[in-house]
Amino acid sequence: MGKHVVEKNSPVSFGQKVAFGIGMFANQMFPAILGIFMVVLIQDLKFSGLMWGMIYLFPRLFDAISDPIMGFISDNTKSKWGRRRQYVLMGGILMGIAYIFMWQLFKESTVQYNFWYFFLWSIVFYLGLTLFSVPYVAMGYEMSDDFHERTSIMAIAQWIGQWAWVIAPWFWVIMYDPEWFPSADVAVRELAIWVAIPCAVCAIVPALFIKSKSTINEDYEPLSFGNIKGSLNKIFESFVEAFRIKEFRKLCISTFLIYNAFMAVSSLTLFVIVYKLFNGDTEASGIWVSLFGCLGALGTTFIVIPIVAWLSKKIGKKKAFMLSQAISIIGYAMLYFLFVPGKPWMYIIALPFFSFGIGSLFTIMMSMTADVIDIDELNSGKRREGIFGAIYWWMVKVGFAIAGALGGVIIWFVGFEAGVPTTEQSEAINGLHLFFCFFPVLGTIGAMWVMKDYDVDEKRSSEVRSALTKRKELNKK
Repeated sequence: MGKHVVEKNSPVSFGQKVAFGIGMFANQMFPAILGIFMVVLIQDLKFSGLMWGMIYLFPRLFDAISDPIMGFISDNTKSKWGRRRQYVLMGGILMGIAYIFMWQLFKESTVQYNFWYFFLWSIVFYLGLTLFSVPYVAMGYEMSDDFHERTSIMAIAQWIGQWAWVIAPWFWVIMYDPEWFPSADVAVRELAIWVAIPCAVCAIVPALFIKSKSTINEDYEPLSFGNIKGSLNKIFESFVEAFRIKEFRKLCISTFLIYNAFMAVSSLTLFVIVYKLFNGDTEASGIWVSLFGCLGALGTTFIVIPIVAWLSKKIGKKKAFMLSQAISIIGYAMLYFLFVPGKPWMYIIALPFFSFGIGSLFTIMMSMTADVIDIDELNSGKRREGIFGAIYWWMVKVGFAIAGALGGVIIWFVGFEAGVPTTEQSEAINGLHLFFCFFPVLGTIGAMWVMKDYDVDEKRSSEVRSALTKRKELNKK
């Protein structure tokens, strides 16, 4: 897969970090808005829980299968633009187009027609997401060799990306306000355009502004249709080799557990707030659904990410991860006691604590992944940011797919029905609330147990970098 082609010893400029971060805004905004718009499928277009689960599961499984292939292609692309930029550009454009089309749903159409229309366009959207996200993430991994500079790059990217989660919850208010739109299905048809175009522009910013060098003369694996069987075998071998690295395996599994558990219940947010706090009256809930996501994201942006970036320098990445997740468990437990009917403001107290879970996850984990890629290079002699990024995000996406299906299963298991007042299904609402607060706690505890003996610290990372530098110097002689 060739030698690494980008010199990274000098500090990365703030402008380059921001350019990378703007891509992260698109990477976060599309799923953030998607999760909100998805409620319309059940609430307004009458999709069944089974349809909801299928829409979450199958397109993302397709996406997850295509990611490692995209990682291999990206790692081995020979072009004057480098390995990543052209794919980021194409993927960003395809995502924007597909997102607009997938939400052109009408109540007048049958449920079956709307289901299959949405299902097929969502697969096109996830193909665009694969084209964009795999090489985009690899760009970030290869921007610096420095242990702490990597955390800085990811912290800035996550800080910019978090604004997606600050903005997205306000779409709850807009969608269900009759002064804005006559119905929610009309809202998503029009809002999809206003979401997709700026997000697509943000997605292509890294392609236009992140520096890269020509890879035309690099010694990479050949990419051709005739070689596809061998390429698939190499992808599988690379996948296996990456997963053999104990430290990388731990990062993937712990991310899967935390993210999967969180996303499984995040789609229940509207139902829990509207039915637990406002007796099923969507209009009476006003801005409280939006505030939950918005204030949580603001807490992540201005409290969690700066603290986590500071902590990782002071006590190390692993300890910063453990402490952050422990704080999030306190936040989840507080949410159980602070969801009080008639007093919605009380949940705000828990949000800064709750936000430490997901808020710290990708800042630390993406920085740790870059450290592990160095270990792989030392072991294999290959530089494979694309493959590692694909595998890591494969775990995230499979988790997201399973989480979406789990959301439907939880709704079915507790017997919740949208449109039925709380007084007629109090047990179901209490069950939703219980899952909402404590299912993520189980995932977090599991992840902390997995990470308890993770051992890539600054000292080991420096030793690996020194060994790689010596090897490169010997190869030059």
